[in-house]
Amino acid sequence: MIITDTHTHLYSEAFDEDRNSMIDRAIDNGVSRFFIPAIDSTYTEAMLQLEKDYPKNIFLMTGLHPTHVKDNYKEELKHVEDLLTSRKFYAIGETGIDLYWDKTTLGIQKIAFKHQIQLAKKYKLPIVIHCRDAFDEIFEVLEEEKGDGLFGIFHCFTGDFEQAHRAISYNMKLGIGGVVTFKNGKIDQFLNQIDLKHIVLETDSPYLAPVPYRGKRNESVYILEVLEKLSGIYNLPMETIAEITTENSKAVFKI
Repeated sequence: MIITDTHTHLYSEAFDEDRNSMIDRAIDNGVSRFFIPAIDSTYTEAMLQLEKDYPKNIFLMTGLHPTHVKDNYKEELKHVEDLLTSRKFYAIGETGIDLYWDKTTLGIQKIAFKHQIQLAKKYKLPIVIHCRDAFDEIFEVLEEEKGDGLFGIFHCFTGDFEQAHRAISYNMKLGIGGVVTFKNGKIDQFLNQIDLKHIVLETDSPYLAPVPYRGKRNESVYILEVLEKLSGIYNLPMETIAEITTENSKAVFKI
């Protein structure tokens, strides 16, 4: 059984004391494909080192996280552009809009989001979207950019049924992680009405650990809890869910 974690911050400081054993634990349990989103330039070297350490398992993205869109965002976007010209990446992300932490940066967040979509189109790459308290703003940008060149993953999807279908209409897969196991997560109430062809699995580790680990540090092996939950929602074996969602990830990332 090959399981794909389409979104995990394995370079996070939260893993500094046991990173290799944590990754090996996931691999030993069938989680053998890890897609690594970027935050900003300060994490680039750590991401490249991860790839060197696990060249068969680690696949890197590049991008500027919306909560890190600050006064120096132009320099950060230039860093992303320079990386794209120097080597291969599998996606632009994570990018998007976050209005939970800071609403005052909405204007430059939109600029950075649109710019990264344009980079994704230029390099024929998927985008991986971060959305927090910003569905309307995200959909506004996607409506402007929609077309064959726009595709990717709506990371950590937490919207309702209508928002799920709208995200899918923009050629987005839905990234489903620990939230699906939460009692107040709500997405488990309609997810069985969404065809599995639109779903990919993720952890967003070290964040958003699934039940029964909620509130603790998340790690990629805990994707098994997400897989088990989806198995119940769709009434399909875990192996089938793993196979379909891994194939979906291959369609997005082209590997």
